[in-house]
Amino acid sequence: MPDNARRVAVISLGGTIAMTAQTAGGATPTLSADDLVAAVPGLADTGIDVQVHDFRRLPGASLSFPDLLELAETIETLTVDGVVVTQGTDTIEETAYLLDLVTAGAMPIVVTGAMRNASMAGADGPANVLAAIRTAASTEAQGMGCVVVFGEEIHAARWVRKTHATSPTAFTSYPGPIGYVAEDRVRILARPSTAPTIAPQGATASARTAVFTVGIGEDGTLLHVLGDHVDGLVVAAFGAGHVPMACVDALTDLAKRMPVILATRTGSGPVLRQTYGFPGSESDLLARGLISGSTLDPVKARILLHLLLMTSADKEQILQVFSTLS
Repeated sequence: MPDNARRVAVISLGGTIAMTAQTAGGATPTLSADDLVAAVPGLADTGIDVQVHDFRRLPGASLSFPDLLELAETIETLTVDGVVVTQGTDTIEETAYLLDLVTAGAMPIVVTGAMRNASMAGADGPANVLAAIRTAASTEAQGMGCVVVFGEEIHAARWVRKTHATSPTAFTSYPGPIGYVAEDRVRILARPSTAPTIAPQGATASARTAVFTVGIGEDGTLLHVLGDHVDGLVVAAFGAGHVPMACVDALTDLAKRMPVILATRTGSGPVLRQTYGFPGSESDLLARGLISGSTLDPVKARILLHLLLMTSADKEQILQVFSTLS
């Protein structure tokens, strides 16, 4: 490698991208970071100096907050130009947003994975890794925080969502990708606003949070039960922040005891503030002490809430952080 080669660290957490089919049936994580990088056609031609790190070999569904906070601390110690994290797609959106919140600096951090494991026809892992490495090595991606690269599209961590269970184009975002990779070039179309920053070394307290998705006919009984077992709650409400009238008393009680974030289950768009005024409307719930999740989807709102609780933030501090979201 030339002395001025761009340096990228590839950190493997496991997941489908690292899985192969087993004779006993089913795919499990077996490939190392070296294996993943070795399977990428054309990587040597990029001139990028790739360093590999085996961090975990877990399905995405089994990653934990301690795993990801340790990952963030590891990333901060690396002397490279960019970082690629490979993992299971089940929780890519959570990992990406957490890293966006707890890492600082301009170095690109890119999360990617695969929808088809290495034993399947049309495995998408090598192409995704190559595009992710190109993005992590590019000067164009500096200062954008953490992004997800999938199918040669670049998505901001705050907006990206897994919206299909099996499709190779499972990852989308609203209002859309912020860039893409084409003809070996990283092209950035828009830059996301700066996310709040939470010091990972301060996230040491234990916390238990949950997302409660409101459905038609809810009467508040399950909210009362859940409230006895969590330190904070995200309510995935109808539309722009609405719940059944029968849930209002339960949410009022919970908001007196803990931070309760009001988010929309729709997947895009904001929680309103003063458009509707009926019991269970967004203005009614906010007046009762719930905290607006703004445009954060429920999954991302839980990540932010959980990290804040891990830093022992009180309700007023949590309100202040959420109020900065656009």
